[in-house]
Amino acid sequence: MQTLLPFFQWCNETAIGVAIRNSRVLFPIIESIHLLALTVLLGTIVVLDLRLMGAGLRRQPVPFVARSLGPLTFWSLLAMLVTGFMLFASEALKSYASPPFRVKMVLLALAVLFHWTVFRGAVNSATLGRIRSVATALVSMTLWFGVAMAGRAIGFY
Repeated sequence: MQTLLPFFQWCNETAIGVAIRNSRVLFPIIESIHLLALTVLLGTIVVLDLRLMGAGLRRQPVPFVARSLGPLTFWSLLAMLVTGFMLFASEALKSYASPPFRVKMVLLALAVLFHWTVFRGAVNSATLGRIRSVATALVSMTLWFGVAMAGRAIGFY
C-alpha cells in the first residue's frame, strides 16, 4: 500500500479536495447526494435480486425488470462514483490509513465487476436454473450491502 501514498497525497491536494475540506457546506451536500445515489442503487439492485430469486414481480420477466431498472442503476452508480471520489479527495490521507475504506474499495470493485459480468449474464439468461439465480442474487446483495456497510464504517474509524 505504501506505493499508493503519492496518489493519496495528490488527491488530497487537488483543488476539489481542498475546496471541499475548506467549506462548511460542501461535504454534507455531496455526502447527501452520495447517500441518495446509494439508496437508489441499492433499491434497484434489491428489486432485481428479489425478482431473480422469484420473490417479487413474478409476472414480469427478469430481463424486462433488468431493462426497466437499468438506467436508474447506471445513473445512480455513476453519481455515487463521482460524489464518492469528491468525498475521498477531501479526506484522502485519512482514507489512506482507514481499513474500512480499503474494504469498501475492494467490495466496490468486486460488486461492479460482478454486476457487469456474472449478474448481467444471469438476468439476461433464459436457461438459468433456480439455484444459480438465487445464488447470483445473494452474492449481489452481499457485495452491494457490504459496500454500504464498509462505507458507513469509514466514519467510525
